[in-house]
Amino acid sequence: MASSLICRETQSRVSSVLNRDVNEETCWNSDQGEYQWVSLQFPQPVKISEIKFQFQGGFAAKACRLEGSLQDGEFKGISQFYPEDDNSLQISFWISSLEAPVVDKVKIIFENSTDFFGRIIVYTLDILGEKTP
Repeated sequence: MASSLICRETQSRVSSVLNRDVNEETCWNSDQGEYQWVSLQFPQPVKISEIKFQFQGGFAAKACRLEGSLQDGEFKGISQFYPEDDNSLQISFWISSLEAPVVDKVKIIFENSTDFFGRIIVYTLDILGEKTP
């Protein structure tokens, strides 16, 4: 059964932060520009089945790309998805465990935004799946 893969040992990085204002307890505000991203490195290999997002309406991604890699390999495309421009919690895609590649790092690339300046605001991000041995 799929469960959250994000834990204390998961390392995260982002492409930019608006005004360098970091507050891990509320949300991520990107700076302006196309191709903003979030990357996560898990403490062990995983199989991803779902991504859940909650954007701020007006600052949502229009098109997203999920890439993954294993043990410092090159990132390879896993899925593309197209979120709605609203404040609701969205399940962005679903991959069956038979089709899901094993990865220990993922990068979610926000190719463009509904905001004129390309800013993204994410209130909630969760990645569900299974840990692998």
